[in-house]
Amino acid sequence: MAQATTDKARLDGDFSELYRTHLRDVYSYSYYRTGNHHDAEDLTEQTFLQAYRHFERAQRESRGRPLRPWLIRIAHNLAANYYRDRSRRPQTQLEDAAIISAPHDTATIVEGREELHDVLAGVAALPDDRREALIMRFALDMDNKEIARALGRSEGATKVLLHRAIKQLEERLQEARGDE
Repeated sequence: MAQATTDKARLDGDFSELYRTHLRDVYSYSYYRTGNHHDAEDLTEQTFLQAYRHFERAQRESRGRPLRPWLIRIAHNLAANYYRDRSRRPQTQLEDAAIISAPHDTATIVEGREELHDVLAGVAALPDDRREALIMRFALDMDNKEIARALGRSEGATKVLLHRAIKQLEERLQEARGDE
C-alpha cells in the first residue's frame, strides 16, 4: 500500500512538472489552431485531461524521449475533432497575440498588420498537414524530429512537408501582392 502511494505521488509530481513545462506550448498550439482564446483554453484543458489518463503508459513508452510531441499530438487530434464536430475552418487571429515592443508610426503599424493579415490568410489556406507543420515549427519552435513525432511521420517526410508548406506560402503571398 505504501509503495502504491509513493508511485502515485511520483507520477502526480512528474505530471505536474510536464504540465508546468508545456502548458504554454499546448495553449499556443490550440490558440493558433482555433484563433479563439476560449476554445484554446478548452482544448488545452482537454489535452491535459487526456494526457493525465495515459501519462503512466506514455512515460514507459517514451524511453526518456521528451513528451512535448506526444502532448502536441493529443492537442492536434482534439483540434481536428473540434473542427470535424463543428464543420468550420479555423479563423486564426494572430494579431491579437502580437506585441508591439516599441512605438511605431501609424503607417508602419498598418503596413505590418496588412502583411500579417496576408501571411495568416496564406497559412489558413494551406492544407491541414502543412498548416500544422508550420504552426509547430514557427509558433512552437519545435524541431523537425519533434514535429515528425507529433505528426506520426518520418523526419525526412517532415522536412519535405515544411519545405513545401513554406514554398506554397511564399507563392500565395507573391500572388496576393501581384509579384508573380
